[in-house]
Amino acid sequence: MLAVAHLNVWYGVTEILRDVSFDVPDGRIVALLGGNGSGKTTILNTLTGLVKPRAGSVLLAGEECAGLRADQIVRKGMVQVPQGREVFQSMSVVENLEMGAATRRDRAELRAGIEDMMGLFPTLARKSRQRAGSLSGGEQQMLAIARALMARPRCLLMDEPSAGLSPVVVDTMIDAILALHRRGLTILLVEQNVGVAAAAADSAHVLQNGEIAFSGPAASLLDNPEVLRSYLGR
Repeated sequence: MLAVAHLNVWYGVTEILRDVSFDVPDGRIVALLGGNGSGKTTILNTLTGLVKPRAGSVLLAGEECAGLRADQIVRKGMVQVPQGREVFQSMSVVENLEMGAATRRDRAELRAGIEDMMGLFPTLARKSRQRAGSLSGGEQQMLAIARALMARPRCLLMDEPSAGLSPVVVDTMIDAILALHRRGLTILLVEQNVGVAAAAADSAHVLQNGEIAFSGPAASLLDNPEVLRSYLGR
């Protein structure tokens, strides 16, 4: 589904990503891990059109996305759930979902999409008319995911969805990610929480200083002390 090849990104005279290549197969969950400053956010911003690469290719279902505008990439089917949730605080849950469907024109499809999200996230259904700013952190994260899904992505990019959440809510988040996986959605999961990646993802890549330093099954991360110590600071 998503194929990233030889991606190079510079900020001014500083090289941030160096020859980064990885694939996210159709219907799979792939985790991208690394410490602060490793290049994870730059990869997401490049995939979603916020940063232009100096070199490299980003193919979504065989179509080149590198260098396109952010709105063009959304229309092609790649959508990001931003770190920190960034819901529209003063808008209701339903209004946030409507904002996520800005590319839709059919009102019947819009209503069907909202009903689908309410079924996937029952808590949002119970609080559909509440302001997003009144929701808990975990509920806002669910809303951010649901809002992204309203754009009907083929590939969902999730930027540290467990950040700032309690362990109990993190478990709920993992369940939600696995539910999306069962629907056949392709997911790139960017995380610092190794446990989340190991529980949710099929495979994992670890970034260090803008390069892929390790690739392997996600479940093996917790059993690899060298990876935990050398690349993830554990």
